[in-house]
Amino acid sequence: MTEGTDGGDPDALAALASELREADRAIALTGAGLSAASGIPTFRGDDGVWGDVFDEADFHIRRFTDDPAGFWTDRLELHEHMTPEGGAGPNAAHEALAELENAGVLDAVVTQNTDGLHAAAGTESVIELHGNSERVVCRGCGRTTAAEPVRERVREGERPPECEACGGVYKPDVVLFGELLPKADLRKAKNLARASDVVVAAGSSLTVDPAASIPSHQQGGSLAVVNLESTRYSGRAEYDVRADVTEVLPALAERVLE
Repeated sequence: MTEGTDGGDPDALAALASELREADRAIALTGAGLSAASGIPTFRGDDGVWGDVFDEADFHIRRFTDDPAGFWTDRLELHEHMTPEGGAGPNAAHEALAELENAGVLDAVVTQNTDGLHAAAGTESVIELHGNSERVVCRGCGRTTAAEPVRERVREGERPPECEACGGVYKPDVVLFGELLPKADLRKAKNLARASDVVVAAGSSLTVDPAASIPSHQQGGSLAVVNLESTRYSGRAEYDVRADVTEVLPALAERVLE
């Protein structure tokens, strides 16, 4: 076990790279640390938006149902707060995981993030456990469409925004407080973890279940945790690398693919 190693430990990265090359199946699980490196604020922690900036209750499914106009007013404000100037794009960590998935090393990337940056980086098999904030879905007919044109309508005063097809109210295509994660996606992620020889959990505090419980479904094999701080899995992880994901994951991909 490599316990609390830093990202510059060449032996730990070389050993993990070797396991990934030899693995029949491997996945990555990612969290807010990857988004933070692209300038997107985190929701929790010392600088998280929940608490001091926004109230979680304002983004509960009950609020959306009871007061969709007020919900959308606050949702737009949240979006503007979360979006860095000039927009957010994939960073080196997203790109490294995309390289590993495209090369057939990773079978999938399972993410807690809703920003769509894994797909933007080129990852083809992405399981978005909490949805995608760049889409909206009609509560009436189930139609999905791009979020930005709908957000623009909200900016112009259409609150709540309504579906052009049926007149139903659009909802951000994300899991709100009070909603369950999509059963099919969660089941697929758990099954992938069970079958994986290597699970790489990167940029996640691994505190918010059920997504954070996915590594516990692994049956044998190696768990690698790449995070700036200790997590509840650090004691059982074969690799516990406490360093910047934008440095570790590109270095790891380089070693795997050399």
